[in-house]
Amino acid sequence: MKMKKLIFVPLLAFGLFACNTAEIAETDYTSMVDPFIGTGGHGHTFPGPVVPNGMIQPSPDTRIDGWDACSGYYYEDSSINGFSHTHVSGTGCADYGDILIMPTVGEQDYKNQDLISQSLPYASSFSHENEVAVPGYYSVFLDRYSVKAELSSTKRAAIHRYTFPQSDNSGFIVDMDYSIQRQRNMDMNIDVLSDTEICGYKTTKYWAFDQQIAFYAKFSKPFTYEIYTDTMTVNNGKKLPLYKALLKFETAKDEQILVKVGVSAVDVEGARKNVEAEIPEWDFEKVRTDAHNEWNKYLSKIDIKTADAKNKEIFYTALYHTAISPNLFTDVDGRYLGMDLEVHQGNVDKPVYTIFSLWDTFRALHPLLSIIDPKLNNDFITSLLLKHKEGGVFPMWDLASNYTGTMIGYHAVSLIADAYTKGNADFDLKEAYEACLRAAEYDTTGIKCPAAVLPHLMPKAKYYKNTLGYVPCDKDNESVAKALEYAYNDYCISILAEANNDMENAEKYKDYSKAYQKYFDKSTRFMRGLDSKGKWRTPFNPRSSNHRNDDYCEGTAWQWTWFVPHDVDGLIELMGGKTQFIEKLDSLFTADSSLEGDLVSADITGLIGQYAHGNEPSHHIIHLYNYADQPWKTQELVDSVFHSQYFNAPDGLSGNEDCGQMSAWYIMNSIGFYQVCPGKPVYSIGRPLFDEVTVNLSDNKQFVVKALNNSKENKYIEKAVLNGVPLEKPFISHEDIKNGGVLEFTMTSQPTKWGI
Repeated sequence: MKMKKLIFVPLLAFGLFACNTAEIAETDYTSMVDPFIGTGGHGHTFPGPVVPNGMIQPSPDTRIDGWDACSGYYYEDSSINGFSHTHVSGTGCADYGDILIMPTVGEQDYKNQDLISQSLPYASSFSHENEVAVPGYYSVFLDRYSVKAELSSTKRAAIHRYTFPQSDNSGFIVDMDYSIQRQRNMDMNIDVLSDTEICGYKTTKYWAFDQQIAFYAKFSKPFTYEIYTDTMTVNNGKKLPLYKALLKFETAKDEQILVKVGVSAVDVEGARKNVEAEIPEWDFEKVRTDAHNEWNKYLSKIDIKTADAKNKEIFYTALYHTAISPNLFTDVDGRYLGMDLEVHQGNVDKPVYTIFSLWDTFRALHPLLSIIDPKLNNDFITSLLLKHKEGGVFPMWDLASNYTGTMIGYHAVSLIADAYTKGNADFDLKEAYEACLRAAEYDTTGIKCPAAVLPHLMPKAKYYKNTLGYVPCDKDNESVAKALEYAYNDYCISILAEANNDMENAEKYKDYSKAYQKYFDKSTRFMRGLDSKGKWRTPFNPRSSNHRNDDYCEGTAWQWTWFVPHDVDGLIELMGGKTQFIEKLDSLFTADSSLEGDLVSADITGLIGQYAHGNEPSHHIIHLYNYADQPWKTQELVDSVFHSQYFNAPDGLSGNEDCGQMSAWYIMNSIGFYQVCPGKPVYSIGRPLFDEVTVNLSDNKQFVVKALNNSKENKYIEKAVLNGVPLEKPFISHEDIKNGGVLEFTMTSQPTKWGI
């Protein structure tokens, strides 16, 4: 079903670029974004109105439990529980869903909850026909109450507008005990400050062990109230606390009630200041217009020319998704909650961010930002360095300044090495290098995290790789995946060691980066688990998956065998040369797509043979053909992914969006290139999707990619010219992009020998 959209075009013009005429073009980029893309299938996105990298994420919540509740919203659902103010975008784990508000008309039904239903007692049915989502604005009609709900936001505050029917019994439920996937509420409090103001705070324990949030809400109409507290007994006899504010007032027909909500991880005062600074008036339309303007500013970083409206919508929605997170974490007064879970006075002009899904985003999101917004990317790195200082080590999946220890590797080093090699390192290089060394060594001391998290944040695998030279599969879980990622991470550290004239460590970490060679079994031609006696793990099945409890991580030997991004030539040699490498690579895309195992990972999706585009370990693999002199296969397969894995529909993503990574892959590749190895400032050329793309660089330069004779059938490159000079190999450097210029491809319908 095609979702209805409100195309909202303010009077100001955005995205102004130099033309050959005196005429100024006005482009509403937001009209080409569909926030519902990814809200179905397993994309796990949400449609609520945010601004780029904002602190607050107001959005409707339609379900509570299950994997597809990770963002709180699922497109197939038909009822809304309310509108909470914190959400994560496209993750495979759930958290947040804080401070839920629901308008009501009639008797408020808020008791007798159970843990079975996906709907709360006061939930309302709704229809997608009466739902609108565009960047910075969301609305829906709540059938149960005949109330129209509208939401918009600034960076730190949200504004709600509700149009009520005539009633002497209208109101709101402010639900503190609600959260996505029923997290453990450790502490909750609500205070009524006046007949138009309430505030409160809560602490939850879930994915983040100590997630703290405070809120302040101001209503445009006075209310009477009741604070409801109780407990609910669940099947195991455990009592869960319930805590809600029940607000009441009368309304005339079509009366609009507005609510301003601020959040803060520091305290109620921070939340109040966030509201007062960013939404001082009751002007809903101004907030909406400002949010629209913010999105147009971000989306205008890339201009595309194509007659294909579908692909244009996929592209700009993908670009939209690349700016949902990381999220601002500094209040308007400069205070923030540090990685030590202490309040710090920072600088609002040098903000701190949270939500770093680095296992995903080091691959394409941060390389994309290094092109379109290197300053913002540096701000993210500065936040990571601060978190290292406050908490004792770089975070693995930082969530609300909580160490979660989720996923593997220490990929902050990738961001730092990539920024350095691209000339974008606006941070203390020595401090960054020392932080990277700390992350690579096995040392559990001085880390401020829960005891249960520490073995995941600082796994014993690091000890083994630094002492034995490999990670034994009988000593640590996901040994092959960890070891391969460590080898790449250690390559990045070797670059930083050289930059700091530490030649001893440069050689040491170069040696560590070759450790991938130990896992390649020439008899099966896969990367395999090796035990502490030097024996291959048996039995071995390359299509076997036991989610998070085998030698791989959210994948199989088929996908992980190719994770050597820093030494593709070495991998080619290990496999016996280019001919055998190509044969093996071909087999990946033609193998039977079936998977086997006790608990097959739900993340292994978007299969083309055994290539799994729905999860990150596969994302670089298609471009490996360029290293083995068969670039036409890269072009062909990139084109195949465009048309089989991305759609302008709710289930338009083949796997979790993962905080912008799935979308960043599309953005980079549709422009025409992809960075196989962050830390090496080189991009591999694929298949440019659009007739023309203009990347508007931060220093007012432009990098233009043109595809002549482009069509659906003409997916192969006949020739390429960079700034008037023929390009002989399927690679360009970051400097080529950074300096601005024109990359021109001539496309054809048949494979060619270009790039060999």
